[in-house]
Amino acid sequence: MTNAHCSVSFLGLGAMGSQLARTALNAGHPTIVWNRSAARTAALTAEGATAAPTVGQALDADLIVACLFDQASVREVLDPVADRLAGRRLVNLTTTSPDGARELARWVAEQGSDYLDGGIMATPEMIGTTQSAILYSGSAALFDDHRDVFELWGSAEYFGEDAGMASLYDLALLSAMYVMFAGFFHGAAMVGAAGVPAKEFAARTAAWLPALMPALADYATVIDGGDYGVPGQQSLYFSDVSDIVNASRDQGISTEVIDVVQRLIHRQIDAGHGTDGFARVIESIKTGAAA
Repeated sequence: MTNAHCSVSFLGLGAMGSQLARTALNAGHPTIVWNRSAARTAALTAEGATAAPTVGQALDADLIVACLFDQASVREVLDPVADRLAGRRLVNLTTTSPDGARELARWVAEQGSDYLDGGIMATPEMIGTTQSAILYSGSAALFDDHRDVFELWGSAEYFGEDAGMASLYDLALLSAMYVMFAGFFHGAAMVGAAGVPAKEFAARTAAWLPALMPALADYATVIDGGDYGVPGQQSLYFSDVSDIVNASRDQGISTEVIDVVQRLIHRQIDAGHGTDGFARVIESIKTGAAA
């Protein structure tokens, strides 16, 4: 079937949900919108969307998109209308944990519906641009049948039938982002204690970090190969960040961020791996719970 004019229903009209709905509407898709606070539907109905007075009525669409607060809110919204889900096709773009996505997939399947989970790698302003990417996992048939709709919002990549994989990738990428930003904040605090504006430090950081990006592929090769003793790697002994810890303390700022890196390094040094490369700290992360 062609999905050129398939109807799309949106449950949840926060900043992200509203932008997703507006993008579908502007592409010519009959668009139904529902939100717990009905006032939020006004802007989109003024642009041509149809407001559903109840969740049950919002399910009368070829494709249903949930973009709510969390996994619990998805169940809170859909539980009362579970008997109307049979034969429906649900895409959950609410941020959930991998196990949460799997639980939702099982529950939706019990209602006789197709389920696709999505992880949005974009801000609302980026939706519909080349900067936007959405990761999907779950029903392959749903993904294939409505890929043209998904690509309105950004690049669409499918990660298999395991409904939790999109969330896993999403959260893993976000973890890299948050740790990177925390590192920037720590550096800004270090020089800020000496009167340097964060904006000046940001300009230097933005010029420095891109030069390091090729190292990610090199580290990945070492990690996948499992040989942290490959010649040419910076050793854990040399990677010791005591100077950064001490300089931070001397500047009168918290060492919490850099302490984490120091602990990961020293866990491997203490285990007798000090001459191995820096990438070996991933072993500290993998075994962190056991340690």
